[in-house]
Amino acid sequence: MAVQGYHGKFLTMKAAKYLGPGAVMLAAVLWAIDGLLRQNLSDVPAFQIILLEHAIGAVVFLPVLIRGWKEVTAMRERAWISVAWVSVLGGIVGTVAYTKALSYVDFIDLSVVVLIQKLQPLFAITLAAIILKEKLTKRFLIMASVALLGGYLVTFGANSIGEMSEKTMVASLLAFVAAFAWGSSTVLGKHALKRLSFFTLTALRLWVTAIVAGTVFLSLRNRSDLFALSSNQWITILIIVFSTGSVALFIYYFGLKKVPAGHSAIYELFWPFTAVIFDWVLKGSILQPMQILGAMLLLAISITLPREPQTDNS
Repeated sequence: MAVQGYHGKFLTMKAAKYLGPGAVMLAAVLWAIDGLLRQNLSDVPAFQIILLEHAIGAVVFLPVLIRGWKEVTAMRERAWISVAWVSVLGGIVGTVAYTKALSYVDFIDLSVVVLIQKLQPLFAITLAAIILKEKLTKRFLIMASVALLGGYLVTFGANSIGEMSEKTMVASLLAFVAAFAWGSSTVLGKHALKRLSFFTLTALRLWVTAIVAGTVFLSLRNRSDLFALSSNQWITILIIVFSTGSVALFIYYFGLKKVPAGHSAIYELFWPFTAVIFDWVLKGSILQPMQILGAMLLLAISITLPREPQTDNS
């Protein structure tokens, strides 16, 4: 009986090691679905979408914020800076830049936009070492390099990125801004989680983003009617809030609490990986052999990485 008890405890501990990575990868899959949903809102200004989805999410998570208000009032200046960065850069700037980038490629050619998101781990890993003092082992850096190669191959296969049109260049610049905003938000979000539970951070992030987005929206001279949406558009926004938006954010912070920021950045590569799979299944875009190789590399690293020592100092 004692042996069985020890064995069961060992399996539970082993499963728990994959819980954080699994949550981050699940959030990444939901973000890939999010891209498909937002194509139904192509006629709605990006800022209007951001405001509505965060405002609805903020109301839904209001009880959570009230419950964790003591954590909020106990926050120091550095924690507030982290929350503000994640809310504004991650919630607004990154999303607007990414949405605009997609509009430049007419929601069809996602390759360049998705490719540049591979820079997110580079931003996240570098900032994690600087801000969070996460020690980067040589083994981890090798695995990160392999994951980036896998992400590149999944997106581009054996194709060249040398030929870019003017619109593609603009889309690339916007995607670069989004990559920096989201990559840095991974690190600053991890820093905020040292002071807040993932419940409270999710609610606070939604509220701060909604307030800032609302203030900017009301200051616009040529703003559209906030609530002038079709029934299908409202349904899409509500689906986003309760699946790929607020709920995905909650799942992500749950996972981020349990893994180092540098590791999380690698798991987030499941977003472009899943996006390419969806493109294959839904649009019949056949994966090239090099893309399949890249997918295998990503999967292999994602399975191996949880065994890497957790060097996070939180």
